[in-house]
Amino acid sequence: MERKPGKHAIVFLLIAVLIDMIGLGMIMPVMPSLLAEITGEGLGPAAAWGGWLMFTYALMQFLFAPVMGNLSDAYGRRRVLLLALGALAVDYAIMGFAPTLVWLFVGRFFAGIFGANFAVANAYIADISPPEKRAQNFGLIGAAFGIGFIIGPAVGGLLGEFGPRVPFFAAAALGLLNVIYGFFVLPETLAPENRRPFAVARANPLGAFRQMRKYPLVLGLLGAMVFFQLAHDVNPSTWSYYAMLKFGWSEAEVGASLAFVGLCMALMMGLGTRLIIPRIGETRAALLGLAMTSIGFMGFAFSSTAWHFLLLMPLSSFMGLVMPSLRAIMSAEVPPNAQGELQGALSSLVGLTMIVAPVLATQTFRAFTDVEAPVYFPGAAFVMASVFTLMSMAVVAAALKVRPRAAAVP
Repeated sequence: MERKPGKHAIVFLLIAVLIDMIGLGMIMPVMPSLLAEITGEGLGPAAAWGGWLMFTYALMQFLFAPVMGNLSDAYGRRRVLLLALGALAVDYAIMGFAPTLVWLFVGRFFAGIFGANFAVANAYIADISPPEKRAQNFGLIGAAFGIGFIIGPAVGGLLGEFGPRVPFFAAAALGLLNVIYGFFVLPETLAPENRRPFAVARANPLGAFRQMRKYPLVLGLLGAMVFFQLAHDVNPSTWSYYAMLKFGWSEAEVGASLAFVGLCMALMMGLGTRLIIPRIGETRAALLGLAMTSIGFMGFAFSSTAWHFLLLMPLSSFMGLVMPSLRAIMSAEVPPNAQGELQGALSSLVGLTMIVAPVLATQTFRAFTDVEAPVYFPGAAFVMASVFTLMSMAVVAAALKVRPRAAAVP
């Protein structure tokens, strides 16, 4: 390794994740207009195509996160991360020029593949962070994720006034600038002696999860994360529909509420992880986050006024403690040459829940708001999320009760 990672490495990673999320958020406001322009159809059919584009992106994340993680274990974090970020910039340009729907699907296909660089960024964090600071640094990555999702839609909406393709070119330019910056400031963190050969059998979701069987605690916490992510993904899936139906909010009010949620999450992941986790430890922080999240979801379900709904948002932001804490606990169980594989498995799991949860949540919402529903209850999906969170909490408590430390297996 030519130089040790300094503050520029953390700054670059934060900017990389921030730009990833800004780029993703920038295209959200203009995607309906672009789809309508390309297909020549109305917003109804465009929304259906948009759903399939989201499915394609999530599926590729699920399949390729282990590939990216394993490549970084074999060839180092730096080159894989820079390659993926560069490919993402090119991909945004392709989507900006897309003349047909097929090209948009090609763009989402590659965006899902190379967007899995989140796994490599987390492996980099695991490399450079001492065990007692891993959760805090994972929290910073999560905070950048949240801030990007606040800024992106706002910037995309403004740029969209100049045409639905402009935000794609802006995202491409941001991505390219970030790659150039990273080329000069990002050192390698994985020493040659800590690398292992790339193996196709391990570089897929099934192979990655099979490798995690060597670490019993990790395997148990992966199960907990399935329930947590299924609960978490209820928010983006049903939030808009619930708020509009229950409180009569406009699109602008829904957007403002989502920005407030993003702000609360960013504060919790950026500041809360640094104030709470060092004082109570990763285990208690994870359990606290799950308990408060469950209460928050149940509160959303039974909110009688919009003000109740708003007041519960800071409470639900305690979910920002969960993933940094669990990632830190799991990364402590895994040797250096498997950090990328672990983070790839985690990102793959997130991609899987992104496929399943929206269907599960929206169908639950529909079933309990239909005119023929035996019980009319718009908050049913949030009750389901609360139950999933409690199930996650139970699995975490059970897994951490006996905490065997597996030997490092190359």
